This record gives sequence, C-alpha cells and structure tokens, in this order.
Amino acid sequence: MLSYSSYMLTAVAALLVTCNALTKYPGIPGLPSIPGLSGRDDLQGQTHLSGLPKSLNTEVHKVLNLKHRLSRLKGVLVLKGKIREVREKIFASNGEKVDFASALASCEDARGTLATPMNEEENKAILGIVKEYNQYAYLGIKIGEDAGQFKYLNGIPVNYTKWYQNEPNGKRTEKCVEMYNDGSWNDKKCNLRRLTICEF
Repeated sequence: MLSYSSYMLTAVAALLVTCNALTKYPGIPGLPSIPGLSGRDDLQGQTHLSGLPKSLNTEVHKVLNLKHRLSRLKGVLVLKGKIREVREKIFASNGEKVDFASALASCEDARGTLATPMNEEENKAILGIVKEYNQYAYLGIKIGEDAGQFKYLNGIPVNYTKWYQNEPNGKRTEKCVEMYNDGSWNDKKCNLRRLTICEF
C-alpha cells in the first residue's frame, strides 16, 4: 500500500510532466495552436483568447492556472530538497528506508523506477537528495547474472559509473548498488534498508 507521500510524489511527477509538455508545445492537443501562450504561466488581465469559443477559453485558463500552481509547488519541493529535476528526469524521495525490492516496488507503484544516474549531472541531482536525508540510497543498478557485470534494470550494461575507491569488491555476493553521501557508489547486499529515491 502506498503512503500519502508516495501518492503526492506520483501526482506531482505526473503533473510536472504535463506542465513541461505545455511549455514545450504551446498548442494544446485537440485545440488550435494559440499564439502568445508559449512559456506563459498565466493570463492575468486577459479575459478572452481570440478565436476560441468561450467554453474552450475557460478550459485553457484552467489549464494555465493549474500549470502556474504546479510550477509554484515544484519550486517549494525543490527548495525543501524533496525533488530534483535534470532535463527530462525528475528525481524524488518519500524518505522511506527499505530493502532494494521494496524500494523498486514503491517506485514502480508510483509509475517510476529507482533513480539511475546516467551522467555526472544526474548523479549530482540524486546526491542532493541523499544529502538532504543524510542516508545512503539504492540506485537502479544490479549485478547481472551473466559474467557479474553491473547493469541497469532494463538489462543494458552500465556506461557511467562513480565507484568509490577499490569498489566494486563484493565478488558477486553484493548484487545491488548504493550511493554514499559523497556521491560515490558501493556494491552492497540487497536486503539492507536504504533510502528510496525514484525517477520519473
């Protein structure tokens, strides 16, 4: 069962994706393209959009108002260290410490997956959440059954790493990967309790 925090993070992530789409694509699907809406948060002082029926005008205002409110909510969450955004990815944590399987299930229930840094910028974003909670976190990386190579959860071999000195050293007995509070990685057993950080 998902906690209230998980539901809120899911809702925020879904709404942020919608907001990003509205900003990038000024035409709203199903409606004619509306000049002048690109990048605007609201339409203060404008009572009607020319060329739209009044009913659609109201709906457009509702969507733009929602976008504005979500933008403010995202700002609050970013300031509190609960989410980080890097290009198209959003990283978020509910603060729970669980084993790897439970962390993955929690993220999947929220329509995401475990945080998986693909480059230095994403690693730093995840590190920001790790530091906020001062807890090590599992990453979406596991050792493969074949040849002991570390892979992303989709089975593709890892192409970006940030291993701590002399890591990985678990010799296939430590099949999961955790992030330390300095951003470096360590291979670890999957049954320990670590911070859950999801990506959307």
